[in-house]
Amino acid sequence: MEHVLTLMIFIPLVGAAAVLCIPGRYHEYIKSISAIASAIPLLLSIPLYLKYEPSLPQLQFVERYSWISAYNIEYYLGVDGINVAMIILTALISFIAIIASWGINDRVKGYFSLFLLLETGMMGVFCALDFFLFYIFWEVMLLPMYFLIGVWGGPRKEYAAIKFFIYTLIGSVLMLVAMLAMYFSHGHSFDMISMAESNSFFNHASLSLFGLALPFAKTLYIMLFICFAIKIPMFPFHTWLPDAHVEAPTAISVILAGILLKMGTYGIFRICYPIFPEVTRDLGYIIAVFGVINIVYGALVAMAQSDLKKLVAYSSISHMGFCLLGMASVTAEGYSGAMMQMFSHGVITSMMFLSVGVIYDRAHHRQIDGFGGLAKTMPVFATVTAWGFFAALGLPGLSGFIAEILVLLGTFAAYKTFVVIAATSVIITAAYLLWTIQRMFLGPVNEKYADLPDISGRELFTLVPLGIITLIIGIFPHPVLNLFRDSLAHLALIIAG
Repeated sequence: MEHVLTLMIFIPLVGAAAVLCIPGRYHEYIKSISAIASAIPLLLSIPLYLKYEPSLPQLQFVERYSWISAYNIEYYLGVDGINVAMIILTALISFIAIIASWGINDRVKGYFSLFLLLETGMMGVFCALDFFLFYIFWEVMLLPMYFLIGVWGGPRKEYAAIKFFIYTLIGSVLMLVAMLAMYFSHGHSFDMISMAESNSFFNHASLSLFGLALPFAKTLYIMLFICFAIKIPMFPFHTWLPDAHVEAPTAISVILAGILLKMGTYGIFRICYPIFPEVTRDLGYIIAVFGVINIVYGALVAMAQSDLKKLVAYSSISHMGFCLLGMASVTAEGYSGAMMQMFSHGVITSMMFLSVGVIYDRAHHRQIDGFGGLAKTMPVFATVTAWGFFAALGLPGLSGFIAEILVLLGTFAAYKTFVVIAATSVIITAAYLLWTIQRMFLGPVNEKYADLPDISGRELFTLVPLGIITLIIGIFPHPVLNLFRDSLAHLALIIAG
């Protein structure tokens, strides 16, 4: 277990190199090697989970070596309550997405090698504790996702890929400027943990940009926050997401919603909050406002969609608003609710996008009103899809309910009005999801799709584990909640002063 994080990060990269060495015509070998390279990090996440001690305040599974000594850049990895659940989620969703990619038969070598490179970048972001290393892994994700959407996507794939690239690149530039300012003001060090412990950035009165003297800490915080808000995506930086989801292949939509969106909220938890606690307190109300906007706006726009995939995309925007609302609370309960929502939403939205992929592979369209009566022709598919929808609308007994109720409980003391608005919006979520179930699965059978085959064994293999997780967490959330509760309680105390 000494180098478990390094293995989880770089085994997919080794798998990508192995895939590139195989002749492109051997599709089965390429897919099998990719599945093995993605399965190993998932298997390694089991001892990581079992041996992680959430009650210990210090970092665990630390790997720290000098990398570029002239600039104090380190290869610094570690695990605490802020990232352990996200590392496990990344391993799980990545493996499931690889299996969901089994139907890819066009330029197979390129697809799977880029996918494994993407997994390396995602895993590295959640493990890195050196800001420079964090930035490298953050950028590693950009090009593979650009090509996976732009080459293997739908009819408007180039537009969606370029839009994703531009938005993400703007965020990356803001992060780069902030990172360099923090490096020079923190004794030429990129160590994010020591930055948080020293709280030294408030000793600098101003930051000079374009001839303007700006408040140092608040300016850096806002630059980083915008970068992460783009990834969440927070209104008004959200417009890249529906286009990317609609045009991306099914498995890439799963990665986008299940993991990449969580990197925005994770970056705020890891960098913005512990390093700039005073600014976090000052701007908490604004974060809560945008959280409520996300919740209500995303739900209303989702209700207006006729494309099933776009509906799920806007529902993701709505549900990520609960993360923002919980993060604005400055309470241990609200932070735990936000982190639980990150984990739960990663599982639920992956399940929903996989269901969209199942019906699209058979009918070759996603128009909700174009179906009808699928519960009779595809009963297993209808059951699994309804399960994911019920989890998303917050049905008690499933993980979505636990996550959202923790957010509402933790935030109520600070923002009562916002909590009432957020709780009321659950009605909108239930309305558009139940209406979708009614139009697709109930009523008379559309004769055009009367002979559609039901869900396959491989597709069930990707969906059933996610459904089981939503049930387990919904009934007994402590196995996940205990991972981050103590760390987030400590973070809440720091921010509360």
